[in-house]
Amino acid sequence: MPAKYFEIRWHARAGQGAKSASQMLAEAALEMGKYVQSFPEYGAERTGAPMKAFNRVADEPILVHSSVENPDVVVIIDDTMLGQPMLTEGTDENTVFIVNTVKDIETVRQKLGAKGKVCTIAATDIALEEIKRGIPNTVMLGAIAKVTGIITLESVEQRIRKAFGKKFPEEIVEANVRALRRGFEEVKCNG
Repeated sequence: MPAKYFEIRWHARAGQGAKSASQMLAEAALEMGKYVQSFPEYGAERTGAPMKAFNRVADEPILVHSSVENPDVVVIIDDTMLGQPMLTEGTDENTVFIVNTVKDIETVRQKLGAKGKVCTIAATDIALEEIKRGIPNTVMLGAIAKVTGIITLESVEQRIRKAFGKKFPEEIVEANVRALRRGFEEVKCNG
């Protein structure tokens, strides 16, 4: 029987932190003893251009090395992308969508045409409040931890402290931890 990997596909625009968030998710899962993959896919590499990132997480070695075609979770960091067919490619009624938006769940579901569970989080607003920058990736990691359980809030918090602590002042690290926790606490899902 082939191995089952937990797969995440990220949709964002270059510069919104999807590649970094995908990497941080992988590092947090790795520290939890999981096998992981994290890789981006760019078109034209310029700020604001659509891009994808991917994760695979498993309890055994991952033997597949390709883009994620049938994701368990689709993370959408930029809600201006809603309505684009690529967001729902390869998804079904078991796919979970986690969307950075202030729109209500039903509006998001209709714009996506999604069959699966839809979760929303005002990640950019939270990032602006906590970090003073509109980069929502740490907030989205908190939402992913809550909705999927594939990573724990504690594992991501440790990762943030370890990675950011080397480069940034303590107040920046703590702001990111607060943003992460708010993502975990404030994400809303239907069903």
